[in-house]
Amino acid sequence: MAKNPKFLLSGIGASSGKAEGIVRIVSNNADNVLFHEEEILVTKITNPAMVSIMAKAAAIICDIGSLTSHPSIVSRELGIPCVVATKNGTTVLKNGMKVKVDGTIGKVYLIV
Repeated sequence: MAKNPKFLLSGIGASSGKAEGIVRIVSNNADNVLFHEEEILVTKITNPAMVSIMAKAAAIICDIGSLTSHPSIVSRELGIPCVVATKNGTTVLKNGMKVKVDGTIGKVYLIV
């Protein structure tokens, strides 16, 4: 784990826990072939067609959502950290960045 991670984003901690991984921005279900096991799923909002991607994710970050939204409920069922309502996660984060997601407090950090 990084000693001095740099704060990037905050939102609502929707599913507790911490995870580190490489960012993969997903626009739609067709991006399933690009998504690898243990990457950090970053998207505007998830939908039921994305569950197969979500199941491979180390954590989920969404621009919108609430404690009762799709990504929140599914991430709790899967037992993976989730931060929703970041507002601009899909623009601040870039594919390939290594980040730490804290789903308990709703924060995302860049690992340098």
